[in-house]
Amino acid sequence: MGLFRTKDAEVVEHNAAVQSSIWTDAFGRLAIRSLQIIAVVVVGIAVIYTFLSLSLVTLPVLLALIFASAMYPLIAFLRRHRVPSLLATIIALLGVVVVLGLVGWLLVWAVENQAASLAKSATEGFDQLQDWITTLPFSITDDQIESVRNTVVDFVTSAQFGSGALAGASAIGSFATGLVLMIVVLFFFLKDGPAIWEFLLRPFKGEQYARARRIGDKTVATLGGYVRGTATVAAVDAIGIGVGLAIIGVPLALPLAVVVFLTAFIPLVGATAAGILAALVALVANGPVAAIWVIAVVVLVNQLEGNFLQPVLMGRTLQLHGLVILVALTAGTILGGVVGAVIAVPLMAVVWGITQVWNGEHQPAEMFRKKRPEEVR
Repeated sequence: MGLFRTKDAEVVEHNAAVQSSIWTDAFGRLAIRSLQIIAVVVVGIAVIYTFLSLSLVTLPVLLALIFASAMYPLIAFLRRHRVPSLLATIIALLGVVVVLGLVGWLLVWAVENQAASLAKSATEGFDQLQDWITTLPFSITDDQIESVRNTVVDFVTSAQFGSGALAGASAIGSFATGLVLMIVVLFFFLKDGPAIWEFLLRPFKGEQYARARRIGDKTVATLGGYVRGTATVAAVDAIGIGVGLAIIGVPLALPLAVVVFLTAFIPLVGATAAGILAALVALVANGPVAAIWVIAVVVLVNQLEGNFLQPVLMGRTLQLHGLVILVALTAGTILGGVVGAVIAVPLMAVVWGITQVWNGEHQPAEMFRKKRPEEVR
């Protein structure tokens, strides 16, 4: 009996050793890593799906966090000067609401005042385009041009366009709901942000608590610095291009400057898109020479921004390679449209900033730590 018991023990030990070797050799470690990566990807997809499914709630909360991070220095300044917390919150919140309302009012007011002039210029530009088409080597008849125009008119008066208008009305309702929710959440973030964060950190203690505090501080600093720096750059772009458009005599110079300010929050492509729009308006309203001058102004302002403003204002906040920014913009646009493009880059900057303070104030996570001199040959 003892002999059989010994052999059984040897068999069990042998099987255990074989099973252990299966998971400790190269393929076993690869399998474990693959399973871990799959689990992380699944969790990431679940988080993104939840975020998109509840976008009417999650997006206003995220935007409120971004605005609160940008306004935090003002709140801290007022509190240091013994301004009551509630009064400081109301001052900061009113500042945000006034700025957003002023931007919207300027845009609507300028469009209403110059829409008739722009429509007349657009009609003249269309007539010039029609005359130019007749000089092309291939023939395009007036009947064909009239057919295209009738097709556009039929689409505008069709049920499909009507359903699109209804969808637009529904989107406006969702926007208004989200805006109100964002303002309410922003109020509480400005007033009780640190207390809310401390409440969320109750499950952590020791090193985990210290790491969570570093992550929170880094997130607020990165988001706030990004918004303040981008807003400054966007204001300079808007003023420079707006003054250039006014000097050239382009209609809707003020709303186009507002568009430049808003699109500047989309890195790499925002200012270019606004410049193309301004050049098209100048082409229709003032002719090709004015459009060329507009392009020159846009290029000059963009060079000033890229070579002087961005390195000074955004150098420490946005420590991301251009390729990473482009990929983040593409992914954000696919997942969330224009809003996704706006928030993708600051979120990526936050993720990178968190990895840089994971193990300490100046101690990046082991995976992202330099382990050897990195020389590019």
